Amino acid sequence: MQVSDEALTVRLADGRTISAPLEWYARLYNATAEQRSNWRLIGDGDGIHWPDVDEDISTFMLVDGLPSLEYVRAKT
Repeated sequence: MQVSDEALTVRLADGRTISAPLEWYARLYNATAEQRSNWRLIGDGDGIHWPDVDEDISTFMLVDGLPSLEYVRAKT
């Protein structure tokens, strides 16, 4: 997994690589590089958790191309 200033990129167990715009996840977007690098898998790999910024992202949402609800609410 990699978090750049522009994107969250995840390699799945089946070999696919999925990338999503980091702006979809405000907490990660506003986090420092150190905070972004502190993550762990949760739910047997069904999600990713960043404890420093209290962010959880479901791998299912990434696969489906869905942004966070915070992003959707901010855009409506």
